[in-house]
Formats: sequence, C-alpha cells, structure tokens
Amino acid sequence: MPVTLDSLGDLAALGFDDIIDVRSPAEFAEDHVPGAINLPVLDNEERDRVGTIYKQDSPFKARKIGAALVARNAARHLEEVLIDRPGGWRPLVYCWRGGQRSGSFATILTQVGWRAETLVGGYKTYRGLVVKALYDRPVASPVIVLGGNTGSAKTAILQALAQRGHQVIDLEGLANHRGSLFGSMGVQPQQKGFETALAAALARLDPSRPVVVEAESSKVGECRLPSRLWAAMTQAPRVVLGVPLAARAEYLTRAYADLVGDPARTRAVVEQLRPAHPAERIGAWLALVDAADWQALAEDLMRHHYDPRYGKHRDRIDVRQIAVPGDSLDDAGLAALTTQVEKAMSGLLS
Repeated sequence: MPVTLDSLGDLAALGFDDIIDVRSPAEFAEDHVPGAINLPVLDNEERDRVGTIYKQDSPFKARKIGAALVARNAARHLEEVLIDRPGGWRPLVYCWRGGQRSGSFATILTQVGWRAETLVGGYKTYRGLVVKALYDRPVASPVIVLGGNTGSAKTAILQALAQRGHQVIDLEGLANHRGSLFGSMGVQPQQKGFETALAAALARLDPSRPVVVEAESSKVGECRLPSRLWAAMTQAPRVVLGVPLAARAEYLTRAYADLVGDPARTRAVVEQLRPAHPAERIGAWLALVDAADWQALAEDLMRHHYDPRYGKHRDRIDVRQIAVPGDSLDDAGLAALTTQVEKAMSGLLS
C-alpha cells in the first residue's frame, strides 16, 4: 500500500522496520531519507545504460533490459542483505519519483510474504518536505547562539548541554566539519544531504523550548546554512564564552589531535593563509609546525588570525549578549562553564 507523507515527522510515526532506498549508489550518496539503507536495483552503470537505451533506442527495449537487471539485483539482495529478515518484517521502499524501481522491488518483497510498502512520490516528495521546512518556514523554536573566540570549547559545551536535556543542534556535527580552515574532519555530506539531516533535526524540536546552536558563519566548511536558519541565528541572543588565550590553546591541541598527528597536513593549511598574512608570520608558523610546538602555534594563530576576525564580526552584531567567563577547559572547568551557560540562557529568556 503506498504511503503519503505530509510532514517530515510522519515517517518516524509509521514505525517501519527498515527504509530501503533502491536508487543507484550515486543517487543515494548525494542524499537519502535519514536511516535508509541502499539496496540498488540498478547500479550507477546499469541506470545510465537503461536510460540511454530508453532515450536513443526504444522505451520497450529499455524496460525489458531494466526488468532483467532489477530481478537479478533483487535476487542478490534477497540472498545477502535480507536473508535473515523475519516473516513479519515491514519495510518502506522508495526510489526517485515514478515508482517503477521501488514498485518492482516492493512487489518481489510482498510475494515473499513481507509487508512492503512504497512512498508516494519517492525521494522527490521527501526532498520537497525538506525544502519547505528549511526555506519556506521560520525556525519554530526560539534560538540561542553560543559564541566565543576560537578554542573556547563551544562544541564540547553544546554537547554537554544536550546531555543535560537542553535542545541543541550541532551544525558542525551535521556538516562533519569544525567550521574553520583547520576544521576538516574528512568527507563532508553534499549540500542536499546536509539539508536533509538539518531538517530532520529541526523536525524533532519542541517549539515551546529554546534551541542552542554554535555561532557559525553562513557556511560550515562547504555546507551552506539555509537562509531562514541563518537569519534566526544573526538575530538571536547570545551567550559569549570568555576564556583566556593560553587555556584555549591548550584545549585546541587536544581537540585537534588529528592535525597534531599530521604535520604535513597542518603545514598545507598554514600555507593557505599566505594571502592574509606577511611572509615572516607564515614562516614563523611553519617553524612552529616543524618544532612540533603545537600550543605556541595555536596561540599565535588565534592572536593574529582568528581572534581579530572574530572581534570584527562580534562588533557588527547588535543583539542581547551575556558574557560567561571561564579560566580552564579541563573536565572540571567545562562542567562549571556549562552550568554558567545554563544560567545565562535563563537570563536571556527571562
């Protein structure tokens, strides 16, 4: 039986055992319904081949070849990934839009005895709900921004707030990037994938309670923030962390252990700063990399690069702000700072 979605929250309420995306791996990699598994009935090459035959030769021939490929791939999925699914298994199957791929696979699953259902409009319908949630509607929950200079442990405090029951959205986690030139954490999601994850996070919020987000620019790495969320963040009240430079530098050497362990990568990132700084300063930073003096490097980068830029940005912001000072970013210091942030949040909302 086809399932129609009216909102992003509908899917979780329907309680399917699995969500199966039968599109090609390339389509799945660009974006997919959160939690879906990819069981393609046509791989990338097969999809291109069938599409070319459909356009250049014969739709009938394309459907015949496509049906054979779908049956062959479906058999493989039944013998491998789905071999242990029980008799009462209830999956939701979707493809791009038309339903031919999902309908074919769901029919096979139904013949086995499983309670397979398809999604009306496929991925395109879900994508439409994502776009509507992010670009057509304002953020439902009141937004509080957690700010502070680089190295103030904003992400760690955001995570601590979540553990204490506060609503948070970790934009850097969703984007798989720490938000600075040094912030790469590997492959980022494509823009559509980032938006899908963000829309799902927003859909889970209780609109009667505030949501805390970390201060970011309009892009986190290569992922762009939707205009509605960015506007809400620029207008939101802020809790601003004030942590001494030395404590921030010490914290960064721990938080960026991946860079500390990869001097060649760190050198390459420092080289990217050449257009913004004198050659002597770049040389000094590279010397600190060679000497493995990571704390001194972190201090000097913040003193001459990050702190001045944050200061200029902060001076342009005209919103209510509460400063929260902190002396240490060890475990005890982070716990104390988180408690102070909670008090400041209450003050902003009173």
